[in-house]
Amino acid sequence: MTLEGPLISIVIPYRDQPEALEACLTSLDAQSLARSLFEIIVVDNGSVCIPEAIVARHPGTRLLQELQPGPGPARNFGASHATGNILAFIDADCRAHPDWLRNALQTLRSSPERTILGGDVRIWRDNIGTPTAIEAYEGVFGYRFKLYIEQHGFCGTGNLVVRRADFEKIGAFAGIKFAEDIEWGQRARAAGFAFNYVPEMIVFHPARRSMGELYAKWDRHIQHFLNMAHGRPGWKIRWIVRALAVLGSPLVDSAKVLSSDRIQGASTRLKAILVLFAIRIHRARKMLSLLGASGTVVWNQHTVA
Repeated sequence: MTLEGPLISIVIPYRDQPEALEACLTSLDAQSLARSLFEIIVVDNGSVCIPEAIVARHPGTRLLQELQPGPGPARNFGASHATGNILAFIDADCRAHPDWLRNALQTLRSSPERTILGGDVRIWRDNIGTPTAIEAYEGVFGYRFKLYIEQHGFCGTGNLVVRRADFEKIGAFAGIKFAEDIEWGQRARAAGFAFNYVPEMIVFHPARRSMGELYAKWDRHIQHFLNMAHGRPGWKIRWIVRALAVLGSPLVDSAKVLSSDRIQGASTRLKAILVLFAIRIHRARKMLSLLGASGTVVWNQHTVA
């Protein structure tokens, strides 16, 4: 079979993360899959500085612009300009394992029709010393794609591979006011598609640098969940019950820290548990405080009303 163009189109939403994007594109340049089999599409989503110089250093990479705010619209725009039969989504602050695309392609070729792939997301660490408290916590709870796929029926968009024809059948990602990965996964399942977790399909994501960044991440997610729940019958009662469940959850989830194979050492596990309690208390307080608030969502430190 003769290919007229790339088989896979990698789509990366981007906003004001130049160093991260450079690392991401460098990791994609190092893929074990033949470079002729994939293209890279970076979609800028309102950056102060358009990453033209960064993209120019990586042959075979295109730079597009989408002004509608949000990673979902940026991914949609990139997908609409893709030439490959397969779409691979990764975030600008992620780095791909060298075999990421090769393993994704091999798995998808042997998978039944209407199958969507999601992989493993691990914490990237620049040093080999003892993990920080945040690195320890996120190593266990940061990106639980196996849980999302196998128990909740959706996949995070930072490591998602789907046939382009299937993506078009399911439809575009939602805008910034919603958790686009959850909402898109719900539509995919309703349309008869299945998600498959592929542990060999690995990308890395750096841990947040501070508790403030972790709180901001959860503030964004909580607002997404509130936007999706708002207006449904009895939603306020369910929201309060959920907040109280979050408050009590560290008592159960501490066991996951103690048994996790993603971190080692008693001190590292203790640090992860301390952050776990701090995050869950913050989440519960934030959920209760938002009951009467209007929705705002933050992406890369920019607020969108």
